[in-house]
Amino acid sequence: MIAPSSKPLASTAGSVPDHPQRPAKPAGEVYRRFDPQLGAWVSLRTLDICGDLERFSRWQNTPRVMAFWEEGGSLEQHRQYLEKLAADPHTLTLIGCFDDQPFAYFEAYWAKEDRIAPFYDVGDYDRGIHMLVGEQAHRGPHKVASWMQALTHYLFEDEPRTQRVVAEPRADNDKMISYMQSQGYHCVKEFDFPHKRAALMMQSREDFFEGRLLD
Repeated sequence: MIAPSSKPLASTAGSVPDHPQRPAKPAGEVYRRFDPQLGAWVSLRTLDICGDLERFSRWQNTPRVMAFWEEGGSLEQHRQYLEKLAADPHTLTLIGCFDDQPFAYFEAYWAKEDRIAPFYDVGDYDRGIHMLVGEQAHRGPHKVASWMQALTHYLFEDEPRTQRVVAEPRADNDKMISYMQSQGYHCVKEFDFPHKRAALMMQSREDFFEGRLLD
């Protein structure tokens, strides 16, 4: 589970000469494939604030999630959180589903407009991810392998110029780091955000697609 690194920078997409113009955010389902290992469909859709708010709030208020995200609160607080992200061109909020049943919340962000950017040689189209599995029944390494592969695959397919996907789990989050390494991410280094010691995890497009048979 990886929580947001910090509040995003003020929106710079399209307004600063060295930042690409970001496309309009999609709506609805953005990814679907059948996972033969699980015998289930894994899919990603954009978060709908009206339809997903209560679920999101329930997930954020579970002790396990609160320990990492520190975003427990009321429905109104969570509505404001999601509305802020909806208005932010650098972040896309997603719901992960197995057989169309929601189980996880993801944030995909353009790394160059995020506070992670100063900590490595960020590329124009690098994407970053924050990850939260909300439903207890869908935890475990076999499920992580399915959704993490799907999420990474989507981000590389969404923008052909994206060469790297990054994440910044807490440096002492050994379980998540191990899960990510098992799915082809490697730890570049540790670094300090104001609120945590983080591990910079990274996977390249070349490494992701090498030897994989994906539709």
